[in-house]
Amino acid sequence: MRPAHLALAVLVAAVWGVNFTVVEIGLGHFPPLLFSALRFLLAALPAVFFVGRPKVAWKWIVAVGLVLGVAKFGLLFVGMDAGMPAGLSSLVLQIQSVFTAVIAFAVLGERPTRVRLLGMAVALAGIGVAAADEGASGSLGAFALVVGAAVCWGASNVLTRRASPPDALNFMVWVSTVPVLPLLALSVLTEGPSRDLTALRGLDWQGVGTVGYVAWVTTLFGFGAWGLLLRRYPASTVAPFSLLVPVFGVTSAALFLGEPVSGLRWCAAALLVGGVALTSLAPARTAVGPAVRPRDTASTLVHPVDVPAPERSGAGS
Repeated sequence: MRPAHLALAVLVAAVWGVNFTVVEIGLGHFPPLLFSALRFLLAALPAVFFVGRPKVAWKWIVAVGLVLGVAKFGLLFVGMDAGMPAGLSSLVLQIQSVFTAVIAFAVLGERPTRVRLLGMAVALAGIGVAAADEGASGSLGAFALVVGAAVCWGASNVLTRRASPPDALNFMVWVSTVPVLPLLALSVLTEGPSRDLTALRGLDWQGVGTVGYVAWVTTLFGFGAWGLLLRRYPASTVAPFSLLVPVFGVTSAALFLGEPVSGLRWCAAALLVGGVALTSLAPARTAVGPAVRPRDTASTLVHPVDVPAPERSGAGS
């Protein structure tokens, strides 16, 4: 990989990792579901007018938009608003690679190898250590919401594989059009119109900056740059850089939010990153099952808004 592209890959990982800290700051300005809706609104507009027509069937755009945009990010933002630390969220969300492998086995017939099974076991051990650490001082309910977000991310990864989009940025922009109205409706119903209006009336530059970052920097720049790298290099060369995301996530949360990093959390981080590496980078065996259309490596996606994963078809933050 050329030095400029190497630097770009690290920059994208840093952008995605710091995103968790930005989300934490943004949650101080907006209710979580409203914040998520605004993020997708700005990611879709005005970009949708410049990326061209959708390159996959609408059923895939709607399905990924609901599972990824509404369910995954709704659970993640609500979980972080309920007390899940930003740095820990960036780690725990990586367990999506395990859920992706499990769902891919059930739906696509991708039988995991022994190395991948070992990686899943190591990653699950990391989740156990992280839960023990969070249970000692935080909310296990909020922790469970972020794990639920990882499950939804895994499901959206498999849907994205079936969609096989030829253009990651085009796909992500169109997917971003789907969650806006459902998230706004859920926000009005659960968070209340008065709370939403108060947040919008009290909007300041810091609030605007957090929405702009998660929509334009994390989503549009991140996916555009990642797609560029995937068009030039094999997915196996690019994907490992996403393992840097939780490193930047934990570090930025410690630096800017003052989040403590305990010994248990470092242990959880080592287990999770190691397990995710084994799970995501080990090749899968294809078992007897429904055929999957061949995919161009340029269609590989990762987390659009928060934590991208090294899955070859991750879809994301």
